Amino acid sequence: MTESEFLVLADTCLRQVEEMFEQAFENDEYDVECSRSGNVLTIEFVDNGSKIIVNSQAPMQEMWLAARSGGFHYKFDGQHWLNTRDGSELFATLSAVAKQQG
Repeated sequence: MTESEFLVLADTCLRQVEEMFEQAFENDEYDVECSRSGNVLTIEFVDNGSKIIVNSQAPMQEMWLAARSGGFHYKFDGQHWLNTRDGSELFATLSAVAKQQG
């Protein structure tokens, strides 16, 4: 995939992550604040101050996730962002990590 194609996919992914947490906030699942600066999305849990960071890494064509439980790298397989180590899906991991941190 070209860098331009990756950047479009990465931006879409970051918007979806932000929407996921905004919806969770509206549904009173989590008290979070999302902020985005370029290719970095920070999700802060208001109650405990912990953060989840999701960002794109264009040179590697990966999405990176940083949380209390560790750091994870994801590559797009044509349909999903999959962990480069264990094959888990980005949004499933985000849900699990949010439950641990929230």
